[in-house]
Order: sequence, then structure tokens, then C-alpha cells
Amino acid sequence: MPAAPVRAVLLIQTAFIGDVILATALLERLHRTQPDTPVDFLVRKGNESLLQSHPHVRRVLVWDKKQDKYRGLWRLLRQIRQARYGRVVTLQRFASTGFLTALSGAPERVGFDKNPFAWGFTRAAPHVIGDGRHEVARNLALLEKEEFSSISSSLTRPRLYPTPADEAAAAQAAGRAQGRPYICLAPTSVWFTKQFPEEQWLKLLAALPAQYTVFLLGGPPDTEACAQLLARSPRPNVINLAGQLSLVASAALMRGAVLNYVNDSAPMHLCSAVDAPTCAVYCSTVPAFGFGPLSSFARVVEVPHALECRPCGLHGYQACPLGHFRCALDIQTTQLLAVLAEAEAVI
Repeated sequence: MPAAPVRAVLLIQTAFIGDVILATALLERLHRTQPDTPVDFLVRKGNESLLQSHPHVRRVLVWDKKQDKYRGLWRLLRQIRQARYGRVVTLQRFASTGFLTALSGAPERVGFDKNPFAWGFTRAAPHVIGDGRHEVARNLALLEKEEFSSISSSLTRPRLYPTPADEAAAAQAAGRAQGRPYICLAPTSVWFTKQFPEEQWLKLLAALPAQYTVFLLGGPPDTEACAQLLARSPRPNVINLAGQLSLVASAALMRGAVLNYVNDSAPMHLCSAVDAPTCAVYCSTVPAFGFGPLSSFARVVEVPHALECRPCGLHGYQACPLGHFRCALDIQTTQLLAVLAEAEAVI
């Protein structure tokens, strides 16, 4: 009698770019432990490019939250139930993805205990911010009951797989450095209080050694901010690539940099996913939340003295709640240059 076909796994992460990147650690773990199990991945519209050519993803499902949020959710539920998944795992703590998981019909329905639909899960894992564990470790606990430390040999790291087209685009961009070593700088963030201010980036650009070409990176929404930074900087050899590269091609370019200066935002996670050297600038948030960089060379720069108001929130704000923004303005350029000197020493 032929063996029953292996039922697929569905992973659900419909939050932001960085959240999807961190979730790729589960793809690595599943591929290592269950290589014959097909894995599908549900993301929000706009993030599908991260996974379209991922070798461990069979199919990418897309939810358009902006144009067809609730009808689209019902269509997804029908699609998920028809697929007869063996296991559905939601990495989010929100009702929408908990709804899809609890009503999926899968024999195994897994998510975090804070999800409003956790009552419909067959297993609910704890999700605690600030206990020293990385978000990747918290996510991995959805696959296996064992506990994972923040950074250890047991922590499977996120990974993206640039395609030949991504590599070619990155190589073409790197060619604009004309053989000079280069640094990448991703100056923006969705949240104002997670974004190192323009004046601070300008100080860094003025102080960086002259032998480096500097590439400004970002998506289409960041083009104007990067153009303004370029216009205000008198430094030669600064090239604005914002909006010109895909996410994965940007990651491929960052992999070849001497150092990548990033905020606590998606470009930091892109670095983690290709093991690119990282200097992460933390303003209002703190690494203790568990979303820090994971590259082999990864350093965090933050205000050198304690502030009673920091951290002021998990995700950041559109303005400093107290109006002074000292968590960003008190960071010294010398702190950023010290990380570059350390990165140069390990090349």
C-alpha cells in the first residue's frame, strides 16, 4: 500500500518586511529537520518578492490588506482549508492570522498564546518581550517545544537567497564604486524615533574616510529622503540607489560592503539574512526587545548614557514624546567610526 502523501506546512507572517525576513529562520529549520515536507508562506502584498525564488518555499500566498482586506481574508481561509495543510503556524499575535490558523482545519494549529484565537490552536507558545531571547528564538519555539537562547549554536538564523538576477543587479551597482571599497547606508525607517536624524547622518558622511564610496539604500518610499541627504552632503563618491534595487538585490550589495550603517529597521534584517557586516544604530528602541542584528560581524551603537525615557515604546513614534530626541541626538559620530575601524580590522 503506497504511503500517504506528506501534508504541507503553512507559515503565516503578514506584518512588515523585517518580520518576514526573521521568519525565514523557520524555513531553514524545517528544511533541515523535515526536508521532504512542502512549505507554503503567507505574506502581505508587497513582501512577496522576498520569497518568490526562495528554494525552501513551494508557494507564496498573498493577502492584500489595503485593497481587499476582509473579503480577501475569507478567500484565503477557503484556500487554506482546501489545501488541507498538515500544520499551520502563525507568527503573529493578531486576530486576523489567528483566525486563519484556528479555522484552517489543519491537524496542527500553532501560534502564540497572546493571539485572540489561541483557544483554537493545538499548541500556543509564550511570547515574552525583554526576556533576553531574540525574536528568531521566539519564532523557532513555534516549531519545537525546546527553549532557544538568544544567540547560540542552536539558533537557526534567517536567510535570503539572491537569484542570479539579484546578484547581477548588485554587481552592476557595486561597479559604480569603480573598484573602491564601499559602505552602504540605509538612513530611513517607517518610525521617526527609530530613524537616526539626517543631521547625524550628515556628520557621519563628512567624517567617513575618503577612500570609500557610499551607497544610499532604501525602497521607493525612501527615494526623496535619500536624495535630500545626498544633496546636503558635500562628500564626493556618494551614490543614491534608493528605489533602484529590489530588497534581495540590496541584500546582495550589502553583503559585499565593508560595513552597513542601518537603523533598527528592515535593512538591518536584510544584513542578517545574508551575513553582511552591520552597524545598527538604535535610537528610541533597545536590542533587549529581541530584534537585534544577527550577522557574524554585528555591532550596536546607542546613546552612551542612560535616559529615563528610553525605551519609550516597542515600535517607535512619529515624534519624540518629550520633544528632545536625545536618544538619537546624543549619539556621537566617533561611536560610528569606531565600528568601521573594527570592521576594517577583521577584513
